[in-house]
Amino acid sequence: MFKLTSLNLNGIRSATSKGLEAWLHQSAPDCICVQEIKAQAPDLADRFEHLAGLKGYFHLADKKGYSGVGVYSRAEPTDVIAGFDGGEFDAEGRYLELRFDTPAAKRSIISCYFPSGSSGEERQLAKYRFLNLIYPHLQQLKAQREFIVCSDVNIAHQAIDLKNWKSNQKNSGFLPEERAWMTKLLDEGGLVDVYRQLHPSTTDEAYTWWSNRGQAYAKNVGWRLDYHLATPALAQLARTTTIFKAEKFSDHAPITVEYDFAK
Repeated sequence: MFKLTSLNLNGIRSATSKGLEAWLHQSAPDCICVQEIKAQAPDLADRFEHLAGLKGYFHLADKKGYSGVGVYSRAEPTDVIAGFDGGEFDAEGRYLELRFDTPAAKRSIISCYFPSGSSGEERQLAKYRFLNLIYPHLQQLKAQREFIVCSDVNIAHQAIDLKNWKSNQKNSGFLPEERAWMTKLLDEGGLVDVYRQLHPSTTDEAYTWWSNRGQAYAKNVGWRLDYHLATPALAQLARTTTIFKAEKFSDHAPITVEYDFAK
């Protein structure tokens, strides 16, 4: 089995101070995709280039203490691609693709951090620009190779993906336009929401993010924002998935999927 984990760190220094590395030693993933590193290259040097025996690859934001994604891998990739749009969102450090190519198969593992629009209209418009750019990029990539996107998408797709769906229909993360984009990605775009493939109707146990307000975590008033989005051939190889709610490295929970393909 190939064990693949995704986690929004909300800062790599913060997450590791809360026991992330020890947990990785114990859970032993073959690869972990991380989002929101919130660090620059000098911050990573001699400390975060490796975690629990996995080598890290990064795409960092120009702005200090902001965004940034990474992939820690046990296997060495054949290629590393940082960025996808050559402009606004590459400067924010939101996309990193590791390719693992053999004569028999072309596979990619992608860590991607979608923008949040919760801070106001300006960032919501940026989120829409990102969605308009990432969709054709993934479609073009899908025509060339198999891949899994591990991502904090910052969108809850369906009513079963958040606790208070009725009161959040006008809030970023559950807006009709965002949900329609997710539907398009999965239906017309042909990608697979791996968690929902394995657990099509799970509600309360599906959440991966909880607000820091109002005892949301204690009351499990959560959202499912973190996804494995895979091409159909790789999605068919998914066997188990686990959301580690008890592990409080950030305001997100790690989500692990085991895929039945050779490491």
